[in-house]
Amino acid sequence: MKTKFQVAEQFTSINGEGTRAGELAVFVRLCGCNLHCSYCDTQWANQADVSHTLQTAEEIVQAILQTGIRNVTLTGGEPLLTPHVETLIAAITAEPSLSLEIETNGSIALQPFAAIQPRPIFTMDYKLPSSGMEAQMNLENLALLQPQDTVKLVVGSQTDLERSAELIEQYHLTNRCHVYFSPVFGAIDPQEIVQFLIQKQLNGVRLQLQLHKYIWDPQKRGV
Repeated sequence: MKTKFQVAEQFTSINGEGTRAGELAVFVRLCGCNLHCSYCDTQWANQADVSHTLQTAEEIVQAILQTGIRNVTLTGGEPLLTPHVETLIAAITAEPSLSLEIETNGSIALQPFAAIQPRPIFTMDYKLPSSGMEAQMNLENLALLQPQDTVKLVVGSQTDLERSAELIEQYHLTNRCHVYFSPVFGAIDPQEIVQFLIQKQLNGVRLQLQLHKYIWDPQKRGV
């Protein structure tokens, strides 16, 4: 019997963040997450009784191909928690017309998924102190990131900014992958982040704003 995946939603929009911000993408959101971040904006997708559809990898890929969109974002929740998700990842990356980005929360070991060929692109969060989840971060992941990958430092306070600078220096992140500072929406003024970048002379770090939260209502789904 073929594995069926719990898909909370699948839609086409622009990518709101990361290296593909502003580009069209097909989003496949899988159900469930192992973290409970203070600022989570997809808690609805993490509930045990969330409405979802059951789809095989082949059905998901065919739905993606029908959109005519090249970029695919696999997200959640935490998509890498899903049983047998490696078969879905492999099915998407096997399509030469598609380019897969996986949004992951930083707590799940990336090594098994980084071994899939063609290799997907990872956009990995690092949960800072204000999230309440920093203790769950898998630090070994930082050494697996490659130039096409992104580490997203979601900052909500001055403490988060200081911790981010420590991580960048300790793990040489700007020499390893893309590095983004992403403000917790409504919790910190982006100007404060810019001033911190200047103060610390953080070359190679980018400030990103979640475009979808400025284009649409911040609570709107399917965008």
